[in-house]
Amino acid sequence: MTLPVMLRPDPGGAVPQTAMVLAAGLGKRMRPLTATRPKPLVEVAGKPLIDHVLDRLRAADVRRVVVNVHYLADAIEAHLAARASDLDVVISDERDRLMETGGGLARALPLLGDAPFLCVNSDNLWVDGPADAIRLLAAQWDDEAMDALLLMVPYARAANHQGQGDFHLDGRGRIVRRRQPGRVAPFVYTGVQILSPRLIADWPAGPFSTMFFWERAIAAGRAFGAVHQGLWFDVGTPGAIARTEARLAEG
Repeated sequence: MTLPVMLRPDPGGAVPQTAMVLAAGLGKRMRPLTATRPKPLVEVAGKPLIDHVLDRLRAADVRRVVVNVHYLADAIEAHLAARASDLDVVISDERDRLMETGGGLARALPLLGDAPFLCVNSDNLWVDGPADAIRLLAAQWDDEAMDALLLMVPYARAANHQGQGDFHLDGRGRIVRRRQPGRVAPFVYTGVQILSPRLIADWPAGPFSTMFFWERAIAAGRAFGAVHQGLWFDVGTPGAIARTEARLAEG
């Protein structure tokens, strides 16, 4: 598989100062582990999933973190108060209604500022390759050309992934949605992305997916993908935890 060439790699690209961490979901696929705790607090390899994400943000020198909460929100807030006191954590409260990923971004928009920001799923687990994944995204961000830059992993390296892939990438790294039902797409979205706040506009009422914004960016030719160079794990079910831990133990 030939990997796409990005428009303007910049090793000195500035990492966004703010990250949105999506932590409001119900974690239905992770039941029964999520019967009494939110999915971001499920432990993998000795620590909660959200702590793996926060450690990656710290490593990339991201210090301002907006976290949305809904299911067992008090537990997440208490955990952040105890384990993330070194970060500037701001809560986007969805206790009244779960807004899904796109709606969560829309509700949090006043907290995210005017500059491009990171958006990371709180149930994400990845291992950096030769380059820090967040810094890799920052190096490939081009604000003049992009509204969305998604971190992708090749389908063959998407550990535990049970789906059919998410996207194709053209020769310049632009995203193309999976072309045919039942056919595997070569890249899987990892749950890590950079978004421009200008993309978060004119959204529908009620809960909705981030796909609403992605489709707008794809149609405008302003949605791109960057290929992750390390390991990535889909930790969506209880069975995936043991497989992930075994893989990590192999070093």
